[in-house]
Amino acid sequence: MSTALPTRTAAPEARQAPTGAGSSTRGLLPVVLTATFMTALDVFVVNVAVPSVQADLGAGPAAVQWVIAGFSLALAAGLVTAGRLGDRYGRRRVFALGLALFTLASAGCGLAPTAAALVGARVAQGLAAALMGPQVLAILRTAFSGAAQARAFAMYGLTMGVGAVFGQLIGGVLIRADLFGLDWRSCFLINLPVGLAALAMVRRCLPESRAPQRPGLDPVGVLLVTVALTGLVLPLIQGREQGWPLWTWLCLAGSVALLAAFAVHQHRTSATGSPLVDTRLFRTRSFAAGLLAQLAFWLGQSSFFLVLALYLQPGRGLDALGAGLVFTAIGVGYLITSTTAHRVAARLGRQAVALGGLLMAAGLGLLGLAVHAAGATGSVWWLAPGLFVDGLGMGLVIAPVTSVVLAGVEPQLAGSAAGVVATVQQVAGSLGIALIGIVYYGAADPAAAFGRSVAVLAVLELLLVGLVQLLPRRAA
Repeated sequence: MSTALPTRTAAPEARQAPTGAGSSTRGLLPVVLTATFMTALDVFVVNVAVPSVQADLGAGPAAVQWVIAGFSLALAAGLVTAGRLGDRYGRRRVFALGLALFTLASAGCGLAPTAAALVGARVAQGLAAALMGPQVLAILRTAFSGAAQARAFAMYGLTMGVGAVFGQLIGGVLIRADLFGLDWRSCFLINLPVGLAALAMVRRCLPESRAPQRPGLDPVGVLLVTVALTGLVLPLIQGREQGWPLWTWLCLAGSVALLAAFAVHQHRTSATGSPLVDTRLFRTRSFAAGLLAQLAFWLGQSSFFLVLALYLQPGRGLDALGAGLVFTAIGVGYLITSTTAHRVAARLGRQAVALGGLLMAAGLGLLGLAVHAAGATGSVWWLAPGLFVDGLGMGLVIAPVTSVVLAGVEPQLAGSAAGVVATVQQVAGSLGIALIGIVYYGAADPAAAFGRSVAVLAVLELLLVGLVQLLPRRAA
């Protein structure tokens, strides 16, 4: 059984009734999931656009790296604060602001005349995505209940996975099509009509909700966590490329100290005021253990997409579209299980996530065997069975583990909790990429590098299976 949070107030969510209580949520999922898809897509689609950006804007290696890193850094640094902003000012309001800014920043990316302008627009995109992300999770947590909530999180997981798995394929198709002669710019400008359409539906389709006591913003906490997360993620993004110079280690050490100071500050503020992250959250078994499971999963997930792309493109010489087609094998498996994951979770509880982890480990094992069999010249389609099985496992993990983490959280703390969950996902992704990059680039050839990488990632999936056993048997 999950441990309930001590209740500070029994006040209901402001202007909010969960499903099953007579409220209408028609149109809610299409709006919030559109924003989720755009964010997931823009994390991955930029990798496909890099060669064209270099040719068109004359961008050097440092500028190209910041086109990718600027988005991730701004996103990771802003999530915790954004979650609290939603609790205070209203989740629909903050979501709408984030969606509007993301659409505007996408226009800035697509129209950027220089590499520096593109980097600035990408940072703005990341900040806007940070405003949206926690609100989506908090809205799903507070607007739905019971089976409807499980279905909503299943659709959320499906959307995230489709954006990640098919992002490279979509980018490859857009660049190959060269719509209106836009080349790489269409990867960003496509967000304009989609974002504007979603924005027009926000007021009609999304209920407003906020914490009933309008919590403060905790400026000291905001400063500490923003600087700490910047100091943590920046060296993880830049360190390997620069050979891990002294400044990266100083940043990492400083971030650990600042995160410790942030934890102490939040604990003290929880007792006397309104913290950025209420430490009562961590008394809930589903939340605390679920964060560990999220950490293990996302350590492997983002890094897997990286090493697969490196193996297929620089390693085997495929172009972006060809590599994207190989990625569809994961997508097929993912679509099969992610649409029914909530039913599997209802029957198996936490073991649904464990089953997903075991399937992913098996899929990664098959990939290792396929690479060994194919060698340097065999068909890359030998990877398809392993990718398919890995996709099956992914579909059983993403939505159920997110649902379990948030299920036991009091509605008034949903924004803060969602910010923490999203931050763990982003930081784990950056850490996983940094660590797997050491493994991949430490091998003599692409096949050996990919084989070693999937072996390490399989171990992470088995770690996920073990951590899942700490979760409550059933979601709250």
